[in-house]
Amino acid sequence: DALCGVLSRPLDPAEPAGRRVDIHYAVLPALARNRKPDPVFFFAGGPGQSAMDVGGAVSRMLARLSYRRDVVLIDQRGTGRSAPLLCDEPPAAAPLADAADNARVLAQLQACRSKLQALPYGDLRRFTTTIAMQDADAVRQALGAAQINIVGGSYGTRAVLEYQRQFPAAVRRAVIDGVAPPDMVLPAAMSTDNQAALDALLAACQAAPGCAQRHPNLAQDWHALLARLPLQARVQHPLTGVAETLTLTREFVLSQVRLPLYVPALAAALPQAVSEAAQGRFEALAGLGSAMGSRGMGRVAGGMHFSVVCAEDFPRLAQSRDQPGRDFGTAASELYQAVCAQWPRGEVPTAFYTVPAAPAATLVLSGGADPVTPPRHGERVTQALGAKARHVVVPEAGHGVMGLPC
Repeated sequence: DALCGVLSRPLDPAEPAGRRVDIHYAVLPALARNRKPDPVFFFAGGPGQSAMDVGGAVSRMLARLSYRRDVVLIDQRGTGRSAPLLCDEPPAAAPLADAADNARVLAQLQACRSKLQALPYGDLRRFTTTIAMQDADAVRQALGAAQINIVGGSYGTRAVLEYQRQFPAAVRRAVIDGVAPPDMVLPAAMSTDNQAALDALLAACQAAPGCAQRHPNLAQDWHALLARLPLQARVQHPLTGVAETLTLTREFVLSQVRLPLYVPALAAALPQAVSEAAQGRFEALAGLGSAMGSRGMGRVAGGMHFSVVCAEDFPRLAQSRDQPGRDFGTAASELYQAVCAQWPRGEVPTAFYTVPAAPAATLVLSGGADPVTPPRHGERVTQALGAKARHVVVPEAGHGVMGLPC
C-alpha cells in the first residue's frame, strides 16, 4: 500500500561531489481521489528510530489525515534503510546479567563505533539533525510539494523544530508530541525528569486509598532496596523462564523502573513490582522492564543515536542547569561521557539551539506523567514559538499522546 522511493544525497553537504548515501522514504497515498497538495511528513523518535519501521502504527494514528493527504515516512540518515548505523544488540532471550554489566555494555558500544567507522559511509560526523533535515527538504522537493505538514514525536520534535528553523516557508502546519528541544541536554535532563516521574508515581500510590493500603511503605521500601544494592539475586528470565544468578546493580534496577514509566499501563504495575523486589523477588520488575522491548517501536540504530547526542547534547553537558535526580543520579551522564569521549562529533551551528517564532500554526503536546519529555520542555518551547503555538497537556499520559483515543 506504500510507494517507496530513494534519493541520493551527499554524505557531507560541503562536498556535493563526494561520497553519497541513499535516503529511503515511503509515501502512503491519500485514499481520496481529490487529495490535498500538502502531504504530512512524520519524523520518528529515538534518536535512531526508523519512520518506515513504525509505518503501520503511524498510518493508523494519522488515519483521518491520510484520507485527503499523503503521509510521508523518511528513514532519517543513520536509521532503517538509509545508511543505517546499527549496533549489534543482544537477543531478547539473552541473560539478564549481560544488560546488568555496565563494563560489558560500554565495551559493546566501543566495538560498535569501530565497526561503523569501517563502513563506506562511516564518517559519523555527518549524521546530525541539521544535515538530516536538509535531506528531508530534498524529499519534499522531489515530491513536488510546495508546503508540508510536519509531525514529530520525542526526538522527532527536535527534527520538526530544526526543519522549520531552516525551511520556514515550506511549513503549513506542525505538531510536536513529547518535546525534546534542541537545547535540551539529554543525559542531564533524563535524570531530572525520570526522578520527577518516579516521585509522582510514589506520591500517587500514597494518595490512592487502594494502593496505599496494599503498599503502605512503598517509598521506604524503594529507598531501602536501593540502599542494599548491589546484591546477588536469583531471578527468572521474563521471556525464557530460566533462573539465573546475577549481580543487581543500582543502574540496572533503575533502568527496570525507568522504562515502564513511559507507559502508564505498565507504570501502574510498578508499586507491586517494587514491593516484591524489596522482599527479594525481582521477576515482576524484570518483566516490566522487558515489556518495553515488545511494543512494536522498531529497532533503534545505536550508532545514529550516539552520533546525534554526542554532537548536539554532550558538548553542553557542563552547562546544563538540570539537577541530578536523588535516585537516578549521574549514571546516564557518565555513560554518555564514556561513549562520547571517543565518538566523532559533527559540527552543530549555533542557531540550531534557538527556537524561532513558529512560521505556522503549531500544536505542542505533552504527557503529564512523561518521564523523559514532560510538560516543562513543551511549555518552554511553546513560549519561544510564540502566538502561533498552543500547548496541550494530557495530565496522566506518558511518553507520547498522539496515539491516545479521545
